[in-house]
Amino acid sequence: MTGDVRVLLVSGSTRAASTNTAALRTARLVAPEGLTAVLYDGLIDLPAFRPDAEVTNGAVDDLRNQLATADAVLFCTPEYAGSLPGSLKNLIDWTVGSGELYRKPVAWVNVAANGRGGGASADLAKVLGYVDAAVIEPACVQLPVHRGAVGADGTVVDAAFLAGLAGALRTIADWVECAGLCRTALDDPAGV
Repeated sequence: MTGDVRVLLVSGSTRAASTNTAALRTARLVAPEGLTAVLYDGLIDLPAFRPDAEVTNGAVDDLRNQLATADAVLFCTPEYAGSLPGSLKNLIDWTVGSGELYRKPVAWVNVAANGRGGGASADLAKVLGYVDAAVIEPACVQLPVHRGAVGADGTVVDAAFLAGLAGALRTIADWVECAGLCRTALDDPAGV
């Protein structure tokens, strides 16, 4: 890897003991060399999206800054009432006009039991498509996490999960690096 890849980790859960957030905490531990995983923790602080008003708000500014400075975003969200939690949809709504997710490489990890969480994943794909994020399909994985697999430190201890998550992060890093090389080749064909 030629440079450090910064991946912003966004949990769609506001629950203190969330397996989704535990999964993303774990991502920081299994991140491959050259990838820095940063956990976003401002979901609960975001105000309701107001498209008719220019908002100056510290939580919104922080979100936009963290998204803008990330090379990629990894989401992990529960499914509520067959769809995305409203708080995660609200987060994405804040980027519609400002464009921080436009062409941004994104992926998600679904930690629900097999056969569950599909509505949230499908709606996340739909909403990210609307904001024209660049979905890294091979990094979008289902890696079920049982509550008992979360250790006292709030990270997941299941070996199969750890391997699967490390693989998804490696895929994101490789994709970001490849995209960067392609941009360099287009900008300076003689330099590649």
